[in-house]
Amino acid sequence: MKKILILAANPKDTSNLRLGEEVREINNTLQLSPNRDLFQIITESAVRVDDLTRSLFEHQPTIVHFCGHGSGADGLIFESDYGHTQLVSTQALARLFDLVQQQVECVLLNACYSSEQAEAIHQHIDCVVGMDKAIGDKAAIKFSVGFYTALAAPSDYDVCYKMGCASIDLQGIPEYSTPKIKFRPRRQAQLIKPVKSPKKDSVKNNISEQNRSVSIGGNVTGGAVQTGDKNTAMINFQQGSLSAPESVNIRVEISAVYNIIAQLETPDRRKINNAFEDVEEELSKTQPDKEELGMSLKRALDYAKKAEGFAEVVALLQPHLNKISAWLEGKNFGF
Repeated sequence: MKKILILAANPKDTSNLRLGEEVREINNTLQLSPNRDLFQIITESAVRVDDLTRSLFEHQPTIVHFCGHGSGADGLIFESDYGHTQLVSTQALARLFDLVQQQVECVLLNACYSSEQAEAIHQHIDCVVGMDKAIGDKAAIKFSVGFYTALAAPSDYDVCYKMGCASIDLQGIPEYSTPKIKFRPRRQAQLIKPVKSPKKDSVKNNISEQNRSVSIGGNVTGGAVQTGDKNTAMINFQQGSLSAPESVNIRVEISAVYNIIAQLETPDRRKINNAFEDVEEELSKTQPDKEELGMSLKRALDYAKKAEGFAEVVALLQPHLNKISAWLEGKNFGF
């Protein structure tokens, strides 16, 4: 189930917006869908800064929808304890969404001049929509209706965005180009069934959780031999035969590798994801550049090797890296 958190703010010292109508239209759109049970809507009105942080951590939403006023470079407008304007800066919003990036997939800023905040939040959230100029009530509401109509289908977020713009355009409203999206496909949504990492007590030599170094050498084309004491794990791959390149489903193997690495706790998670996004971009081409793909995958693995617990998942990675190496026609990228 996707949780949709709608945050509405219209301080008494700002122009009156039709936020209640926007919330009602979003509710109606999803309730009319045969897939209504896939969504839960949570609405917070007259949102103060403290309400923003509380709501994000209490409800852990999938989608955050802000409707209200924006102030360009100055930030978004929330309410003070007395119902007046309280600005939240672009940098503060970006830092907040950095803390919730594991559960939040999409942020929709349905407020005037909010594209700068969308750009900053996109550093941490894969899909963010903002407005690059002023947007009227009618256009804002129609965008929401179109967006959630497509979401209920269900559709990917980029399709939802396009449907939102089309809904404005179909009404003859010239603001259909005002919404702007910052989007990259969410890696988790593309993955095959996750592979569970082994329990720590099942790992040979009882490798310590602290001060662990891992090195991998040789071609990943055969069995793995692990040696070393509790502080060091040396993983060396023995030479074996490669599969035929045409027999390899490269997308499945790449997804399997990502799923295994996703089990690791690492401060380099964003860098790993970015490297896999480069892999995905290359795979989307009619004729992928295997050199580029191999280097991007190597970059992801180099970051993963620094993570605690990497030695424990090497045996799981090995058969998939075998097949990827075969698809790369035996090129040695030092996986």
